[in-house]
Formats: sequence, C-alpha cells, structure tokens
Amino acid sequence: MIKFTNGLVLDKDFNIVKTDVYVDGNKIVNIGGEMPCDEVYDLGGNLLMPSFKNAHTHSAMTFARSFADDLPLHDWLNNMIFPMEAKLTGEDVYNLSQLAFLEYLTSGITACFDMYYFPEEYAKACVDMGFRSVMTSGLNNFKENLDLLEEYYNKYNNYNELVSYKLGFHAEYTTSKELMQGIATLAEKYKAPVFVHASETKAEVDGCIERYGKTPAEFFDSLGLWKYGGAGYHSVWVTDSDLDIYKKNGVYAVLNAGSNCKLASGIAPVTKMMDKGINIAIGTDGPSSNNALDMFREMFLITAMQKINDCDASAAPATEILKAATIGSARCMGLEDCDVIDVGKTADLIEIDLHRPNMQPINNILKNIVYSGSKENVKMTMINGKILYKDGKFLHCDIDEIYAKAQAVIDRIK
Repeated sequence: MIKFTNGLVLDKDFNIVKTDVYVDGNKIVNIGGEMPCDEVYDLGGNLLMPSFKNAHTHSAMTFARSFADDLPLHDWLNNMIFPMEAKLTGEDVYNLSQLAFLEYLTSGITACFDMYYFPEEYAKACVDMGFRSVMTSGLNNFKENLDLLEEYYNKYNNYNELVSYKLGFHAEYTTSKELMQGIATLAEKYKAPVFVHASETKAEVDGCIERYGKTPAEFFDSLGLWKYGGAGYHSVWVTDSDLDIYKKNGVYAVLNAGSNCKLASGIAPVTKMMDKGINIAIGTDGPSSNNALDMFREMFLITAMQKINDCDASAAPATEILKAATIGSARCMGLEDCDVIDVGKTADLIEIDLHRPNMQPINNILKNIVYSGSKENVKMTMINGKILYKDGKFLHCDIDEIYAKAQAVIDRIK
C-alpha cells in the first residue's frame, strides 16, 4: 500500500484540500484516515490530482508527425495521410502507438480514446506498456466492416482491465448510409453509444446537407445512431439544432482545439455548449494533425480561443475546462471508475509540481494549471496503481528501443 502524504489533493468536488491518500493495488482505499502502509510517497507540498484523459486521438499517427503540415483538412487527409496509412502493418501500429504513450505520460494523460486500425496489435501495445485505452473503430467505406465492428466490440470489452471498446466510425463523408444504418442497428442491439468525427469543417457540413438535406448531427439523429449517446469529435460547425440533439441524447462534444487551429477548421462554440448544458470532453486529436499530444496546450487553446471568439474574457472559465479534461473526458470514455479521487476509484493519478517558476507565486492553483501550466509540471504519472513516469524518467520501458522502432517505420514508408 502507498500513502501519498505532505501535499495537496484535488478532491472529488474539485476542491483543493490538505490530506493523505492511500492506494492499495490499483484502488484508492482511504482518504484522510491513518492506515498501515508499505511505502510513503512524500508529495513535498505538490498537488495530487485525477489524471487527464485524452478523449480523442489516433495514437499510431505518430508516423506523420511534422510530415504533412500546413495543409487544409481534406488535402492533408486524402493526399498525404491515406496513402501512407495504406503502408502500415500491425507491428507498425504497435510500435508507433507506444511512442505516443510515452508522450501521453509526460502530459499527465493516463488513458486515451483511440480511433485506429489493427486493434489486436494496439491492444497488446497498451497492455505491454501498462497504458489504459478505450478503443473505437475507424470504420468507413474502405476499411473494416460491420461484422468486424461487432467482433471487436465483444472481444476488446473482455480483453484486459486496461482495454475497452466503443462503437464508432470515421465520419459521415467517408461512410455510406447503409453502413451507418448497420451501426445504428448494432447500437440498438447493445444499447450502446456511438462515437464519430462530426462537423469538423464547414465543407463537411455543407456536403452532408447537400447529400441528405441535414447537418451531420441531424442525420445521425434521424438514423438513431445517437439514441444511446456517444460523442461528436471536434463539433466545430454545429448549429443550435445540432446542440439540441447533443443535449437530448447526452452526446459529448469532444473539443480538439490544437488540431482545429492547425488545420484552420474553426472554433467550436464552447460558450453555447456550456449554456445548453452539453457534456464536454477534451482530446488532442492525432499527432499528425496537432502535432503535440499535450493536454496543457489543449486546455489553454480552448479557453483562449473562446475568449477571442466571443470577445469576452470570462468565456470558457479555466476551472470548467480543467474539469472537462479530467472528469468530462473520463466519463465520455466510460471510465467512471477513475474520474475523480475518491475511495473505491481506480488509482489513475498525477502529481503536479508546484515548485516550478511557472507555478509561483501561488494564487489560484487550478487556474494556474490551465493558464500557465505545462508538461514540465507533471512530476509523476500513475496508471492502475503503478507509477510509470516520475521526475522525467519512464520506469517500465526502454525508450531508446521505442524511438528506434518508430523511426524504422518512418524510414520504410516515406
């Protein structure tokens, strides 16, 4: 049993308190009271908080980091990314994903919601690295099919405690109506949410209206795809009607500000979402479109861009964005067991170093994390009760080997 002591704790109500936290195995077993323990972890006045959860990414796309930059979304995707993706093998996805996991750990991210291919190799990469992941399908007209989607859903929800699976598909513009109807049938069969790229660009929305006379959200709603909830990744070009659909069905808007900035896709209407009570989560998107896997940058961009968009310095308050990156993302991903620090919750925790210059002087710690925090403040990252990253070192893997294998993939497919 580990006792975290001599520090501050961000509790389940998002208040900062001075208390002790006990972790036994992979669970938080006590807060505040005294218990015998095997190990004492001295926080030295730092903050112990629930980890960040990355609610939308494509981890293995580390292969195209800084390869296809300065292009609009559809040129980037069709002319640069799809041709390279066609050359990837399952082993490549294993190696490239582990590279992404390293970067997640440095940013205090203990779980990601990953949409990609070769799920067996990806799941093995998670288990071998000790990293938590929720998987979803990138099903479209060109890759995978409904039978595989159902097979994956059943297999990877009974695979390992670090791995789970959600129904999903790539996007309306890459997926036929017949396929989407089939996914809606699966959603009804399993009473399951569905996750998809939605309303990322104006061109995407205009194309959907031209094809079906409806926005993506309206079209998904008409097919029953979101009857049991789910999420729209990006959700930039959403109308008031779309947001009513999100609210009605409990659909999450997953914000991806870094990618939206870099691809000039637009600014999601976060203020409208908050005013309507829409569920909000945060993701980095993939490392080929962002290009960083950095939750601190995402949080700052979301709040700063909303303030500019609304001409209102009070828009998208920092504390609400921090909640979205932790609690909101966890619940979007179905990880309610590790959303907050509380007795009985799974120990996915991070330590924020408050003794760095960017955290001094201490006025408001939570706002400081969003407005001036960075990866340099992540002193420790724990997943499932195991410390995987501490003081800038990765404790359970050979990083040089991971780097070399990732570079070998790039050298082969470029």
